[in-house]
Amino acid sequence: MKVTILGNNSALPAFGRHPTCQIVSISGGLIMLDCGEGAQIQMQRFGFRWRKLENIFISHLHGDHYFGLPGLVNSMSLLGRTAPLHVFGPAGLESIMQQIFDVAETVLAFPYYFHPLPEGAALLTENEFFKVSCFPVEHRIPCHGFLIERKTRGRKIDPERCREYEIPAYFYDRLKAGEDYTQKDGSVVKNEWVTEDGPSPRKYAFCADTRYSESYLPYIMDADTIYHECTYVHAEVEKAHARFHSTSMEAAEVALKANAKQLLLGHFSSKYKELDQFREEAAAIFPNVLVTQEGVAYEI
Repeated sequence: MKVTILGNNSALPAFGRHPTCQIVSISGGLIMLDCGEGAQIQMQRFGFRWRKLENIFISHLHGDHYFGLPGLVNSMSLLGRTAPLHVFGPAGLESIMQQIFDVAETVLAFPYYFHPLPEGAALLTENEFFKVSCFPVEHRIPCHGFLIERKTRGRKIDPERCREYEIPAYFYDRLKAGEDYTQKDGSVVKNEWVTEDGPSPRKYAFCADTRYSESYLPYIMDADTIYHECTYVHAEVEKAHARFHSTSMEAAEVALKANAKQLLLGHFSSKYKELDQFREEAAAIFPNVLVTQEGVAYEI
């Protein structure tokens, strides 16, 4: 499970940085979080195939978080996509997209499903590999963060060892669940003899645009990695609060109080060319912090 940053700037592109967009690679598929202007170009630049993109989640209706969506959806249709695409976002986004389709007389080549976000927290989608939930944050307009949880699939089977102990295939699911196997003569084959530790669960919290608040801490507790906006350095904390954004030190406070393992910083104001100060301020509170770079994949 990895997250690759396609855009880590705030409202305006600047200094080679683009508006918000991320790709989470999980279980062979791709999930997109926000779709700022230039998203499809960044996907091409960093080698992501849109055929593996199944779900797109839009946090709120400020343009730097969804202006790339109409172009991406249209391009996928022109290029012959046939697989369904699921878009989750604020209810108003549905009519915006439909108007764009209508005025251009666009007929998509693939099934397109829009799912409006609820007002509060909720489970949005789930399969055998992962689940995605949303939770409200505190921004100038309604805005949600997203929690992506990779499920464990239990113990990892060693087929060669299973054959040595003549364990039938129908029992493999029970081995994955941790059971021992009892042979016909009554002897017990210990689970650890024929299995290995499987992939552990992982939690990635994308906190979207928000001013500092502890209101969403319950939804992101014990996350392996948190991505938190820090539009400003802490000297401009008053401006951050007035504009419903956070500072680098406040992002670190959230990660510390959430008992996170790793903090990724992003959504930088275009007034900053150099970003070293963001990390320095945050690291004084939460040491395991990284200033994100576009095109870099971070392990969750």
